Amino acid sequence: MDNRKLGSFITSAIIGIFVLVLIFNSIGTIDAGERGIKTRFGAIKGTVPQGLYFKLPFIEKVHKMDVKTRTINYDRGGDNGDLKQTDTNLFGASKDLQDVAIGVVVNYHINPEKVQSIFAQYSSVENYQANVIEPVIRELVKSTSAKYTAEELVTKRAEFSDKVNTLLNEQFIAKDSILERFSVTNFEFSKAFSQAIEAKVTATQNAEAAKNKLEQIKFEAQQTIEKARAEAEAIRIQAQAINSQGGADYVALKAVEKWNGQLPIQMIPGESVPFINVNK
Repeated sequence: MDNRKLGSFITSAIIGIFVLVLIFNSIGTIDAGERGIKTRFGAIKGTVPQGLYFKLPFIEKVHKMDVKTRTINYDRGGDNGDLKQTDTNLFGASKDLQDVAIGVVVNYHINPEKVQSIFAQYSSVENYQANVIEPVIRELVKSTSAKYTAEELVTKRAEFSDKVNTLLNEQFIAKDSILERFSVTNFEFSKAFSQAIEAKVTATQNAEAAKNKLEQIKFEAQQTIEKARAEAEAIRIQAQAINSQGGADYVALKAVEKWNGQLPIQMIPGESVPFINVNK
């Protein structure tokens, strides 16, 4: 191969490689759960939806933004959140100045329609979460816990969770995100306070059990009284009925009615018929 042909081959190869580079730098894809931000020399030119996109090679860039569900976990007993290892609970103080560690889990996603403004301010979802979302969660959980006593945080856990959920939902919308779920996973208090709470709960349960036992005794006693009253009333009515029917004669008549015709084994001396006075 002479130098002219070799030069032509090299030139063609370079052109081919350059064309391939141009092609690969001109197209790309945005996956499900993502949005793209197109920039030209650093200036934002618009949002790129899911699917295939085209851009000017070497001049324009497309930055991918995650709009899928993200998890922030402030629970030392649970898994870590996305990218940030929040392996400790949120520490705050209750209304009665008891230290409390609160475990929470938050699921959210950024508003797909707001990815451009989020990128303009924070350049990535990770920066946005660290500088906006996580501080909001910490502040609202701690400020809300300060409105409850330590005991109320336990007994009114659902109410506390609902209040924080409502506040977070409002703040997330204002900050261009959507709250999906907020959960309170646990409360941790000092050892002394936990023992005091346990003792109080035990005492309350014992008092309730004693109260129920007393009520049972009162009920059973009342039943006995009512039964005695009923029996006494029955005897009174029966006696009244006997007296109204002639007293002793009435009793003798009832005995005759029940007599089976046989003489009794024991006889009264001097009497042929033991209990029947046929002259009456």
